[in-house]
Amino acid sequence: MGFIEEIKSALGNYVITEKKDLIPYMNDASYFTGEMPEAVVLPGSAEDVQTIMRLAYKYEKPVVVKGGGSSLTGSSILKESGIVMSMLRMNRILDINLNDKCVTVEPGLRLNDLQLYLDKYGHFYPPDPASSMAATVGGSISTNAGGLRGVAYGVTKDWILGLDVVLADGTMVKFGNKTLKRTLGYDLTSLMIGSEGTLGVITKAYLKIWPKPQKVARLVAFYQDIESAGRAVNELKVSTIPEMAEFLDKISLDSVPEAITYPPGTKYALIIDVSGPPELLGKKKTETEELLKRYAISTKSTTDPAEMEKIYRARKGLYASILKLRKSEKEYIVIGDIVVPVSELPTSLKEIEKKRDEDGVRAAIFGHIGDGNIHANIFADLGDNSAMDKVNRFMMDLAMVAVKHGGSVSAEHGIGIEKKQLLIEEMKYNNNLRTLDIMKAIKQVFDPKNILNRGNIFE
Repeated sequence: MGFIEEIKSALGNYVITEKKDLIPYMNDASYFTGEMPEAVVLPGSAEDVQTIMRLAYKYEKPVVVKGGGSSLTGSSILKESGIVMSMLRMNRILDINLNDKCVTVEPGLRLNDLQLYLDKYGHFYPPDPASSMAATVGGSISTNAGGLRGVAYGVTKDWILGLDVVLADGTMVKFGNKTLKRTLGYDLTSLMIGSEGTLGVITKAYLKIWPKPQKVARLVAFYQDIESAGRAVNELKVSTIPEMAEFLDKISLDSVPEAITYPPGTKYALIIDVSGPPELLGKKKTETEELLKRYAISTKSTTDPAEMEKIYRARKGLYASILKLRKSEKEYIVIGDIVVPVSELPTSLKEIEKKRDEDGVRAAIFGHIGDGNIHANIFADLGDNSAMDKVNRFMMDLAMVAVKHGGSVSAEHGIGIEKKQLLIEEMKYNNNLRTLDIMKAIKQVFDPKNILNRGNIFE
């Protein structure tokens, strides 16, 4: 009996082998197309995952673990013949303890479904990537996802207490637990976060949760140049930590006209949330608006839930909205995702704007400006070699702006297959290639046969 036969014997109907059913698993949300899987397996338990990995290890079969398929760097597609393990059946909420501020969940749970559940208890899980409708807990841990609330609450790594993980050979291990404090040698929980499915398969996650803010106000400020927006955020963070701080350029604004109308002369906008007790929120909102006005063409604010939701949904749906501005169906969106220290934003943003024009690309510039995270959604005809040369040049220029200002080539989307060379360039610039050697050595310890997400992050 061969590999596929043994997998089918173990998992029965939860093994997909029909070609027409395998095709969707060749893609994620990136512009890359992977190899067609030999099979797609859908485990329903940690024991199923162990069975799959033992067989894959035995037959030395490459395995890609897939959550919601929202990866933007090609990190959840096969780079060569192998199988895809879809975690979407493992989507249960197992336990919640409000005293411990902890919820225990399976990796296939969608982030939006988790938020809806926690809302009933007046709590939330702060990591909030724009793809939360599709993104899963496991996938967001694997890329250390951030999102709109990163400025106030940090990113995924700040909210993971512990993980149950199946290793490449099928061994089950437990990293961390439900407590806030522990000192048990190397922090292997943190090692798993951002590892993009290359070290193990997460089967259970212990997440820290937090009470929802009492009251929130949303402000929108409009600017005629990128430096003014950057200076406003710099000054804002000296006096307060906003609940959310986002920015959009004119291309981004033009993609959501039903949600945000802007005055003449606008090239950039900030969306800022402030929170606090109801009796103090009015004062905080006024102070924030006065600060934003120093450099702005105009500002507006609201505490109306419906109006706030409209603006929020527009920002979260920006990737899809920008697709409406494509000049032809041949155009795809290639996404740059960098981060710089907030103090470097005014200069960095100006340099990015200049590089975009010099490289001759059309790109929407927006992102989580409160934590220095800048996205560039670049319109690209993948079949036009000349156009793709410009796109690749801009991606490299964008990355090097980040590195030169003390930032990084990847903020929250991971490395995948798209940014492997950018990762090397950052290491070279910082005279830090030894770190890459250490990563490869860790991979060898966890996965000696190199079957987990082979070709991801590095060769």
